[in-house]
Amino acid sequence: MAWTKYQLFLAGLMLVTGSINTLSAKWADNFRAEGCGGSKEHNFEHPFLQAVGMFLGEFSCLAAFYLLQCRATRQSDSSVEPHQTFNALLFLPPALCDMTGTSLMYVALNMTSASSFQMLRGAVIIFTGLFSVAFLNRRLALSQWVGILATIVGLVVVGLADLLSKHDSQHKLSEVITGDLLIIMAQIIVAIQMVLEEKFVYKHNVHPLRAVGIEGFFGFVTLSLLLVPMYYIPADSFSGNPRGMLEDALDAFCQVGRQPLIALALLGNISSIAFFNFAGISVTKELSATTRMVLDSLRTVVIWALSLALGWETFHPLQILGFFILLMGTALYNGLHHPLLACLSRSWHPPTQEGEQERLLGDSRTPINDAS
Repeated sequence: MAWTKYQLFLAGLMLVTGSINTLSAKWADNFRAEGCGGSKEHNFEHPFLQAVGMFLGEFSCLAAFYLLQCRATRQSDSSVEPHQTFNALLFLPPALCDMTGTSLMYVALNMTSASSFQMLRGAVIIFTGLFSVAFLNRRLALSQWVGILATIVGLVVVGLADLLSKHDSQHKLSEVITGDLLIIMAQIIVAIQMVLEEKFVYKHNVHPLRAVGIEGFFGFVTLSLLLVPMYYIPADSFSGNPRGMLEDALDAFCQVGRQPLIALALLGNISSIAFFNFAGISVTKELSATTRMVLDSLRTVVIWALSLALGWETFHPLQILGFFILLMGTALYNGLHHPLLACLSRSWHPPTQEGEQERLLGDSRTPINDAS
């Protein structure tokens, strides 16, 4: 069936905003500017402040939810339920996991390339599968286990490509290794978030945009408050600010004042996360979960291609092999091979009335705010 203009718009919006989300964060990291008190010019390395901005973008999804709710009330549309009763504190544990995982990933993005950052996030499949078996009593199909093994191999290949690539003064080999490991550690936390959402949140049938907004609220408030003690916690070489603290939000604002393009990059990150969540939820509703997963894989290609074009990283052929192995692992785990086998079967046999079951992450679900 041909896509409508609205469906094409949603698919394009998801692909573009998803790519902008990672690229804008990396763009901000590449800027150099003076900080407060006449400090020397240095890189904009403020991952925790960037994470606060991301949660602000998620928090804005609440506005989109209430706009849709008002529209549904006028048009008697049941897709947005006006009377959903649940305890908002249910979203606090997943939000804390999201806050921790996102902060780690933004720290890692300062240390490694945007394409490796996006590819290594595929590790979430491994831990999601294992945790769903351990804590949700879910049984994985053979194809899902094969997908997990393929993902492990793909991660090894991508990591090897990072080790063999040429590294400049901004991304030293030790930093790249640390960044890659932090990304994989973050995926463990994201997988815990997904298990918590599956076990405690989804059964309440909360609208996805509302769920994203509530988790964004908890993450924004909690991490904003944590910026205060972070200003006084020494981090030595782990820190990228002149004072050597875990996070120096004042230094970040001084750098933004001296280099306005940083503000543009941060605004792009905040707005893209909101539109990406909305587009992703809409694509799943209007098209299919399979389409959403394919588009999510395509944005990795877009990020990789633009990073190479902008000179942010050097090309290594092993990355191609690693990406395709990761893509194969994702496809197998999410059952994307079933439509292909069905098409081949229909070409050899008369059409049947059997439906196609589509999944996001196997029999489990993607994290409510699968955006960054």
